[in-house]
Parts: sequence; structure tokens; C-alpha cells
Amino acid sequence: MRSNQGPVAAMTGLERRAAAGLAGIFAFRMLGLFLILPVFALQAQGLEGATPLLIGLAIGAYGLTQAVLGIPFGMASDRIGRKPVIFAGLALFALGSVVAALSTTIEGVIIGRVIQGGGAIAAAVMALAADLTREEVRTRTMATIGISIGLSFGVAMVLGPALAHWFGLSGVFWFTAALAVGGALILATVVPTPEHSSVHRDAEPVPGQFAGVLHHPELLRLDFGVLTLHMLMTALFLVIPLDLQSAGLPAAHHWWVYLPVLFFSILAMVPFIILAERGGHHKGVLLGAVAGLGLSLVGLFAFHTALPSLVLFLFLFFTAFNLLEASLPSLISRIAPPAAKGTAMGIFATAQFGGAFLGGLLGGWFHQRFGQDAVLLFCAGTALAWLLVAWPMRSPRLVSSQIVRVWAGGLGNPDGTQRALLDVPGVEEAVVVVEEGLAYLKVDKRRLDSARLQALCAGA
Repeated sequence: MRSNQGPVAAMTGLERRAAAGLAGIFAFRMLGLFLILPVFALQAQGLEGATPLLIGLAIGAYGLTQAVLGIPFGMASDRIGRKPVIFAGLALFALGSVVAALSTTIEGVIIGRVIQGGGAIAAAVMALAADLTREEVRTRTMATIGISIGLSFGVAMVLGPALAHWFGLSGVFWFTAALAVGGALILATVVPTPEHSSVHRDAEPVPGQFAGVLHHPELLRLDFGVLTLHMLMTALFLVIPLDLQSAGLPAAHHWWVYLPVLFFSILAMVPFIILAERGGHHKGVLLGAVAGLGLSLVGLFAFHTALPSLVLFLFLFFTAFNLLEASLPSLISRIAPPAAKGTAMGIFATAQFGGAFLGGLLGGWFHQRFGQDAVLLFCAGTALAWLLVAWPMRSPRLVSSQIVRVWAGGLGNPDGTQRALLDVPGVEEAVVVVEEGLAYLKVDKRRLDSARLQALCAGA
């Protein structure tokens, strides 16, 4: 059956302001967290009491408080408001940055990083984005925020070495504090204040859904995947700056490697994204990317003493990393129950930040106990374990999430409305939430009869 797609809704001026402002806040905060990745393993050696284990703990410490507080901050924003929670989170982030900037000991930097992670505003930002956008344009808003995170990582890889060269490690943290202040100014002057706030099942966790999501084997497989991915990335940056310097590249010039590697790895991943999203080969692409991740780590372990081989295997690593970073949230969205996407994404984000903490802790321990090479060997073994966990996954259906507002009469008979929605060609799953006046759908856009769906939701 030929798809009958409706017109794409245009974003209003308020929605564009909200998307741009919230993306800016997210980008500033993540840039501040990422800036130390390419420089800390080198710069921290001048701190009093520094050891490989404590250096790793300092890099990953933010992930612990971020993982613990992310969902509670989001739930608090439902009760006391989005903006107050985000302002408080940015203030904590700035405070942690100042503590780290003023510290001359590794313990002081660890405390600062723990405080930085306490500003866990991700869930509150997503909830505010949902408050300020209509259902039909919300996916584009979330995508804008997601793109800003990717850009902030790339900028950090280039800017971090330059800042550390010019101003030292304390200068990097002072710059991070300034980013937090900039984020607060954007929140105050650019981001609109919503007329009212409500729980959005597509954008934030719902406590009553935790048990179901945590017992979903395919979602747990993806949670393990993102935990592993960020554990590997954090652990890798404990040794790669040291390897680049040993290969003859001064620390101030490390961006000469990071910039082209990241640029070309993004280009290299695009065909695989198309293969997965349009061709439906999600499982094959994911397994191939995890295998590529493992091969790149084996290559870094075996050939990390020469600069050309370092560049080659870093390119392979970041191609696989960027591909997985884009694919895993997409898979969560496809696999999660229709009305539990926000809960699934909240647990997924918790696993992601938990992985950053474990990467710093375990990578630092391996480095201290067995040396630099052991970190790369540990990472390669962990990638193999992920491949074994991912191998039995089911290929997800080619469906996407969609939210529609239900006409008033349909809310009086939610079961009948649900059956009517499921009769629309292309609608695979439907959940009607009466108190929100919405239906959460999983649709096959290739077969979706949008005109019939719109007519049904309008009460025709």
C-alpha cells in the first residue's frame, strides 16, 4: 500500500527559540565535561598526589553523580519547575568547575568533578523541551539537542589541547565555569518559560514504568551497550594522549590528530547509518560496529608506538564509536513500548554516565596495576564481551514513535479508540493515555495512512 504522508509541521518562532536555546545549554555543559578528556592524562601529572588510578577517577567522577542524580533531578522538575532545577544544576556545574580550577591536588579535582556531575540537568532540559514544543515537532527538537552534544565533543577535542597549552589545567576549568554561566544566561534570556508543565512519557521517566523497562531484555542489552561504549571511550583517553606524546607529537598539537580523525570518521559512518535506518539492517550494522570497535582497540594495543598507526586505528575507533553513539538511541526509540520511551531513555542515559565513571575507575586501576598497554587490552576484551551480549539481539522492526492528540469523545472510550487506531494501516502499536489526551504510537511510515490517522484523531 502506498504511504499517504501528511505535510510536515513547521516549527513556530517560540519552538525554534526553545530548540536553539536548550541545544546551546546542553552543548555548553557537555563541552565543559568533555574539554579535559584529551588533556587531563598529561596535565594531571603536575597535581600533588596524582596516580594513574586517581587520574582515572578524576576523569570519570562526574559520571557517578550524573548517573545517580539524573532521574531525580528530572522528577524534581515536575514538582518545582523546569527552570529552577536547570539553574540549580548549572550553578552546581559552575561551583564544581571553580573547585577544580583552584585545586592543586588530585583529590581537589576529583571533588570538583563530583560536584560538576551533580548538576544533572539532562532530564529537566528534555522535559522543558517537551513543555515548549508540540508533539508533531518534538522529535526535531530532540534531534537538534542531540546534534549539539556531538558537536560539543568535536569542539572539545580541538579546543581542550589549545586551552591547556595556553592557560594550563586550571584555565580549562575556569573556561568550563564560564560555559556554565553562559548556559544560565541563555536559559534566562533565550529559552521561553512554559505556561504550564506536565509529564511527557516520550521525553522523561515515569516511575511506575521502571520495573517493566528494567525487565525488557532487548532494552537491557542496549543499556549494557551504551555503558560499555562510554566506559571504553573514557578509559581510552587515559592512555591515548600519552601515546600521542610518546610518538613524537607535542600535546599542544594533538588536535592535529583529533580534528581530521573525527571529521572523516563522521563521513565514514554515514553510509552505515543509511543502511540501518533505510535498509533495516540495524542488527548487522550494530554488530559490525562493535566488532570494528574491538579491532581498533586491538590495533591500538599492538601498534600504538607509531604515529601513523595511531591515527589509523583512532579513525577506526571513532568511526565505530560515532556510529554506535547514533544507532543506540535510535534502537531504544524503536524497541521501547510506545508510552515508555522517556523512561527507557532515562535509564539508558543513567547507564551511559555510569559507563563514564567505570571507564575512569577501571581504566585507572589497570593503568596503575599493569601499565598503559593493559588499559588497551582491557578495552579490547570488554568490546568482545559486548559483542557476545549483543549477538542474540532481535532485529528491530522498521517502526518509529509518533504522538497524536485524541479528540475529546475518543477519550471517553480509550479501549475503542485504541482498537480504531490499530485499524489504521501502518499503526503497529497504540496506547491511549486519557489524562494526557494523547495516544502514543509505533508506526511503519512506509505504510502509514496519515490522512486516515488525522481524520480519526479529529473525531471524523
